[in-house]
Amino acid sequence: MENTDVILVLAALGQPTRLETFRHLVRKEPEGIAAGELARLMAVPQNTMSAHLAVLARAGLVRGERQSRSIVYRAELGRVQALVDYLLKDCCGGHPALCGPLTSLVAQDPALQSTCP
Repeated sequence: MENTDVILVLAALGQPTRLETFRHLVRKEPEGIAAGELARLMAVPQNTMSAHLAVLARAGLVRGERQSRSIVYRAELGRVQALVDYLLKDCCGGHPALCGPLTSLVAQDPALQSTCP
């Protein structure tokens, strides 16, 4: 992942509705959720949700797939993994073993494990 990709992802998640939308999508993995249902759950107008989903899609954080009359969105968990890898790549001055507390959070929490690729 390049610096420009990281900035794009962080900027997309740097808005409260988009962050919560992404979190909803992560919870709905692997089946995803229709855009209209997501808007209803978030109490956001559908056109506003479409705009937020477009920003998340441009950042590579979500993808939509047409299913009949709906577009079902899913979180791109690989993109999040790439972001975490990028952020921790040079962890602790090149001693990644010192980042154990960060990586052990995922290893100890079954809820986090189920959302990770």
